[in-house]
Amino acid sequence: MDIAHDRNDIGPVIDAIVREIAPSLVEIRRDIHAHPEIGFEVERTAGVVAAELTRLGIACKTGVGRTGVVADIQGSAPGPRLVIRADMDALPMQETTGLPYASTIPGRMHACGHDLHTATLIGVGAVLSQLSGKLSGSIRLVFQPAEETIDSGAAAMIADGALEGVDMALGFHNEPSVPAGKIAYIRGASFASADSFQIVVEGRSGHAAQPHEAVDPIVAAGHLLTQLQTIVSRELNPIRSAVVTVGRIEGGDAYNIIPNRCTMAGTVRTRSPEARDAIEAAMKRICAGVSLVHRVDCKVDYRRNLPPVMSADGLLDLTVEAVRQQGGDVIEVEGGFGAEDFAFFSERVPSSHIRIGSGQPGREDRVHNSNYQPDEGSIAAGVRALSRTAFELLGNPRASERHRPQ
Repeated sequence: MDIAHDRNDIGPVIDAIVREIAPSLVEIRRDIHAHPEIGFEVERTAGVVAAELTRLGIACKTGVGRTGVVADIQGSAPGPRLVIRADMDALPMQETTGLPYASTIPGRMHACGHDLHTATLIGVGAVLSQLSGKLSGSIRLVFQPAEETIDSGAAAMIADGALEGVDMALGFHNEPSVPAGKIAYIRGASFASADSFQIVVEGRSGHAAQPHEAVDPIVAAGHLLTQLQTIVSRELNPIRSAVVTVGRIEGGDAYNIIPNRCTMAGTVRTRSPEARDAIEAAMKRICAGVSLVHRVDCKVDYRRNLPPVMSADGLLDLTVEAVRQQGGDVIEVEGGFGAEDFAFFSERVPSSHIRIGSGQPGREDRVHNSNYQPDEGSIAAGVRALSRTAFELLGNPRASERHRPQ
């Protein structure tokens, strides 16, 4: 293909390449969809990725973060290095779509669209490798395992050097609530932080008919439960919403015995680092107060699992501008409280994150559903958007400034 165009004319060239490769990307996606793998056990998927990159003439490294794949595309001029990341893992659930390319593995399904993501990033590699002579800087393609597990694949790949020498990162996720062909973005936190907590309330057991001789941890836990709900409603700015949910509470073995202890566990979701800090501090303060008032001993185990995915305003502005220059239909949407371990990338380098519309006409699909059927046209739309964004981020001095998201 003749790519002897000025950089300002890169849009039509990207479109032409995407039209050429789109059918093969759909086939790659369907192959991955039919053979879903979970967690770090994505050897076959990683093998497909490595084989496709090699076929495209892109050298890659496998086994990064156990089963991840990393590939660098070097431009013709010096400049920053941009990571573009896709996740590869599926979910432990039974598929019910009945599609010709449905999962062939019982109890495994690509119900979050990571098969789309993987095919999309392969397509981005195909585009950018053909146009590498026009790049100022370099692109690092990161294919990540284990996004859906507590043991984070992002953290494993970063520990294995995936972010070495990287100046900024670009993330994406398919979004069935947005029609295919549209690109969506969220200001600030694209995904929320996801923390967990367990609180053990220690009292003193006794007969239910003689509560004055015991220290009742269940009563104390009841007060604690209601007090925790006031953190969001009375201590946080209502504009900056958050979630504190107790999902499990256990105490006692018999109806007529006051137990020694009561335990509760739950999750905290926030969309800003400040709210995250405030909730953890308030939870510990409330537990200390309940301990004093009810003569119990409350122990809090608060675990920071995932930070929020934060888009730096400057990078996000350039991303939106790039997608529009490529003819994309870009919309701003509200953020929710789902979590994503791309957060470990955005925590370390300035980042931008977008949603690729994957909704089919006449359907109301949602991810993590056994009948999830995203629109495969989202693959080509994602390749166009991400490829053009890569050019704009590498070629714009504002993008390479080492600033942190606010």
